[in-house]
Amino acid sequence: MQRAAALVRRGCYPRTLGPWGRGQSSAAAEASAVLKVRPERSRRDRILTLESMNPQVKAVEYAVRGPIVLKAGEIELELQRGIKKPFTEVIRANIGDAQAMGQQPITFLRQVMALCTYPNLLDSPSFPEDAKKRARRILQACGGNSLGSYSASQGVNCIREDVAAYVTRRDGGVPADPDNIYLTTGASDGISTILKILVSGGGKSRTGVMIPIPQYPLYSAVISELDAIQVNYYLDEDNCWALNVNELRRAVREAKEHCDPKVLCIINPGNPTGQVQSRKCIEDVIHFAWEEKLFLLADEVYQDNVYSPDCRFHSFKKVLYEMGPEYSSNVELASFHSTSKGYMGECGYRGGYMEVINLHPEIKGQLVKLLSVRLCPPVSGQAAMDIVVNPPVPGEESFEQFSREKESVLGNLARKAKLTEDLFNQVPGIHCNPLQGAMYAFPRIFIPAKAMEAAQAHKMAPDMFYCMKLLEETGICVVPGSGFGQREGTYHFRMTILPPVEKLKTVLQKVKDFHIKFLEKYA
Repeated sequence: MQRAAALVRRGCYPRTLGPWGRGQSSAAAEASAVLKVRPERSRRDRILTLESMNPQVKAVEYAVRGPIVLKAGEIELELQRGIKKPFTEVIRANIGDAQAMGQQPITFLRQVMALCTYPNLLDSPSFPEDAKKRARRILQACGGNSLGSYSASQGVNCIREDVAAYVTRRDGGVPADPDNIYLTTGASDGISTILKILVSGGGKSRTGVMIPIPQYPLYSAVISELDAIQVNYYLDEDNCWALNVNELRRAVREAKEHCDPKVLCIINPGNPTGQVQSRKCIEDVIHFAWEEKLFLLADEVYQDNVYSPDCRFHSFKKVLYEMGPEYSSNVELASFHSTSKGYMGECGYRGGYMEVINLHPEIKGQLVKLLSVRLCPPVSGQAAMDIVVNPPVPGEESFEQFSREKESVLGNLARKAKLTEDLFNQVPGIHCNPLQGAMYAFPRIFIPAKAMEAAQAHKMAPDMFYCMKLLEETGICVVPGSGFGQREGTYHFRMTILPPVEKLKTVLQKVKDFHIKFLEKYA
């Protein structure tokens, strides 16, 4: 009987013809009879459930790709199936994905990447010599002269050298050591890696991580994942989202009652708020970090995205060194950059780097060990980062076209930043601070009491309710301010300024029309 049952399971048994000419099997009949008398086993409980999973992972939230984005995906599928909506497309204004919004890649960057990816093209006359020169240098530093090989965990050596040279040029001669450069999978990878090393302790000695509110949700997500303590400091909305050191002092003082504040995160230019910090503000922050013995994280991925004529990007590294050796030799600082933003918009390559200075030598070894667990960042992303930090220079064949394309992208973004600010501020019940930099508007919206009651009935935050209605009625997907953090009693949403000018005008007009109707409906 055991043999017959086994044969049935394998589909291998002698066949005979039944009375109607269909294939039957005596072994099959025998096996079926045996199997029927066996008690049916109950289904085993799942090992991994919401109750048994890692609670820190369950606590993670990431609003930029949260519930409203899932709803946008559902609506897109409905449109594809022909279900009628009051709009014909979903406009994903929720994320800073430049090329998804129609921005064209920088020609030189893609030429070098093509050459690196398919080296046979190095013999083609269609590619400029300066692109070939860079591709050869990158490939010669790769194992087997191929992007398909692993690199050192810290990154390809010659690319780290190019990053260090870029930082030195950017900072007016302040030296950068390639040994302090770590290539990463986008800036996010570097930020989460540094926080992993920094978080320790338990109870009142658990590491506190200071983050701006509003913040980029990566920070709160990583803090939750690491079971660290989030320490909020609020940016000053009434003063163009400025950072006030007195607010940092308040946050530290209150945090010390329940944790050990050890890390101060700065986003400059700001995301989602778009402010660009003054040099004086940066000096004050560095002095505060020195005074309170805080490890500084400077998220500077939008360093090329400065639009206001009154503003200029100052790197924390440069200001730190210019404040003198008392600061430059003691304040621990990790700075981050990426291929995803700026004028490049190469989000998909996941290229980035971090520069970490004043790190204890033994901790540097621990950092390299941690990085080695993930082997290396994508070598194609490392190559893309190299082209960002080592672009064409005057006298090279590609310089004029590169400069023209770069200036076109940044000029368009500056015009769209002003357009967005001006149009939002014409709408009753919406106020938008100047977009000094980055890629987003973060307007404050007035939500009537009746709308808040409706939101409560739907078990939603008021601004989530507002953004969901905006999506359902206009097809425009934005992220509610509650996903970034905001002062109690205020409501916002984040919207990218990346769509082409004409589409951006359409988006802004739709938001205006929706907002006026929303106020009327819930007045």
